[in-house]
Amino acid sequence: MKENRNPEAKKSLTRPTSRERPAFPFAAIVGQDEMKLALILNVISRNIGGVIIFGHRGTGKSTAVRALADLLPAAWRVKGCSFNCDPDVPAEMCEDCTSKLAHGATLSRERTRVPVVDLPLGSTEDRVCGTLDIERALREGVKSFEPGLLARANRGFLYIDEVNLLEDHLVDVLLDAAASGLNVVEREGISVRHPSRFVLVGSGNPEEGELRPQLLDRFGLHARIETITDLDQRVEIVERRDRFERDPFGFLTEMEAVQTRVRNRIARARKLSPSVRLERDLLKSVAELCALLNVDGHRGELTIARASTALAAFEGRSKVSAADVKSVAKMSLRHRLRRDPLESIDSGARIDRAIERIGL
Repeated sequence: MKENRNPEAKKSLTRPTSRERPAFPFAAIVGQDEMKLALILNVISRNIGGVIIFGHRGTGKSTAVRALADLLPAAWRVKGCSFNCDPDVPAEMCEDCTSKLAHGATLSRERTRVPVVDLPLGSTEDRVCGTLDIERALREGVKSFEPGLLARANRGFLYIDEVNLLEDHLVDVLLDAAASGLNVVEREGISVRHPSRFVLVGSGNPEEGELRPQLLDRFGLHARIETITDLDQRVEIVERRDRFERDPFGFLTEMEAVQTRVRNRIARARKLSPSVRLERDLLKSVAELCALLNVDGHRGELTIARASTALAAFEGRSKVSAADVKSVAKMSLRHRLRRDPLESIDSGARIDRAIERIGL
């Protein structure tokens, strides 16, 4: 099926309707470059593993994540599918779509926005995973399943504010889904499974508690943000927010040209990224850096390789440079250095020293 080339139709997928209050535009966020870069890299390359954003209250963490939706390119999905299945990837479809294909049906498709789903702290396991109607199943022999947040987030972004306060049983659910790419709901001997591949984004204030190490390690990047101290930037933050509160649609129009440039850079980077080269000598330096820092496992090397490749693509280059590696090394490794559970996450000084030592 041919893609709709009507620019106005495509635009309507990424812009809010007149009845919706728009999110604060991503391009209007002042400062916090590390956070913004971490989010953009995860849009370019979904296999980076998501991002955890830790920092002071009121520094734009939630604003940045919710603003991300307007930058995400529209995607194809199976029309009417509750699990947002990709019509071009049968191996990752839900049971219903797989069954239709097996019986020779043709799956209709439609363009849709990539979902950015909020997971509230007070969510129950049923709301996150979905619910089975046991009575109907026993009475009619029909699997009646009400999809949850993990279904809505499939092929999109799942955002958890104050992720360090998330209840342990929900952490376990997220770990299972993140590891397998599937959500499995079992009740009274009845089982439903569906694809749940999402980019996990979390934010929090470290003063309110640490994150479980098992979940922390699942995040590809760790972005640190602090309250901006530059006076001009602080004034600019207040002025932009005030203009947005007074006239959100007018402010969105004011920022549209900048938003479009960022959107176009991301779209070009997604196309370029698969062909970007990371030379073996540079990859060896990445491995040496991780070994010098005693990083457990190999997620450190994998994350640096993927993030630096995405950064090179975002900059429009076909080859990863040492500068790309250094730009993403702190975000990729700072949350993987801890040994003592009571030890705070390194600010990046140890990583800087290690980079200097190996001559990267």
